Amino acid sequence: MVVVVGSIMSERLKAELWVQAQLRLCDIAAVPAMVLRRGEGEAGAILVKLREGGGWTVLAQASGPEGASGWMRGIGPGAMEADAEAYIARHLKRDPDLWVLEIDDPKGQYRLAEKIFS
Repeated sequence: MVVVVGSIMSERLKAELWVQAQLRLCDIAAVPAMVLRRGEGEAGAILVKLREGGGWTVLAQASGPEGASGWMRGIGPGAMEADAEAYIARHLKRDPDLWVLEIDDPKGQYRLAEKIFS
């Protein structure tokens, strides 16, 4: 089963609601997920710490060249967990309203609906 998640960038969708939806979708697909850090419920930015295969990827919300909503890889794929944690710690220093969602998906079932910008 592949989990495809909905858009996070809608101006009407609150960060907390998006994170809760991801937890539910992961639960349905038996993919372990947890909130590592609760941010601002209305409009906090979101980082997704994703374990896939033998390493980690951290995805951050981003806008593409034409304003399209999506994600960028902050680190990974295949990064060590310590490197992923250091990346997240740096972002938390700059943005205390940040949400951090960890998804443990070694089988690669979790997919974001938006494009991942390289």
